[in-house]
Amino acid sequence: MASGETADGVTRLVDRQHPHDFIGELSASYSLPLSDRNSIFIYAGLPGEPAFGPPAYLHREAIEDSPEAPITHHWLDSTHVTEGVITAGLVLGDVKLEASRFNGREPNQHRWDIETGPLDSTSLRLSWNPTRNLSLQTSWTKLKEPEQLEPGVNQTRFTASALYARDIGTGHFAGTLAWGQRRSDGGPNLDAYAAEASYAWNDWTLFSRAEQTRNNELVDGITATVGKVSAGVIRDFQVAPHLKLGLGGLVARNFVPRSLDPAYGGDRNGAMGFLRLKID
Repeated sequence: MASGETADGVTRLVDRQHPHDFIGELSASYSLPLSDRNSIFIYAGLPGEPAFGPPAYLHREAIEDSPEAPITHHWLDSTHVTEGVITAGLVLGDVKLEASRFNGREPNQHRWDIETGPLDSTSLRLSWNPTRNLSLQTSWTKLKEPEQLEPGVNQTRFTASALYARDIGTGHFAGTLAWGQRRSDGGPNLDAYAAEASYAWNDWTLFSRAEQTRNNELVDGITATVGKVSAGVIRDFQVAPHLKLGLGGLVARNFVPRSLDPAYGGDRNGAMGFLRLKID
């Protein structure tokens, strides 16, 4: 039930996640302290990540152990690989304000190159860490022609999220709550929600995610609310110094309305097993 971008430059991807560019970030940043708790900074990347949304799902502690891409990706964090970005920011104690100017196009189907383009899109993000365990953010962006197959169509997106982490007992808990909204020029407001949680102890990690999106790209002419829940576990084994092999699996359940039965009339259940090499 994911949608967005293209794998061949011709066909929109539906129910599939595009591969990411081989080079996900090539960036530099400079920070100037103003006092013990205040500073200003500038960041530039080709590619890089503009100031929008929570951390990308690949780096959110609550769900980073799951290999499954979320269906909320193109609401919350699909700008995490942007072909050209400049960000300036101000840190005042526990508060950070950032503004970015960046290339709004999603990377194309050529995944081994570095692309260039005009810095024609804008984003703003306000973050606050009220405690050492909690991080809050809200952000806005105006994207110029983000989709390769929709020339001339701009998008506006909003997000808000809360990330929480703390040690509990002999393990470590992490959680995410996030909301996103996107709207193409002249189109409806499409909302998405995600809740994620994990608990890690010794070399075991349990993880789970529940999400819902309002999507108008799954079937032409239909706007529908779809959802998905998944849960999994991974066990890491030390195979060499600073190298772990993880063995994991997950199960998932998809929720679709009857209006999508002609396209999704099969089994709503899913499962996968996976291996992971991790440098620690």
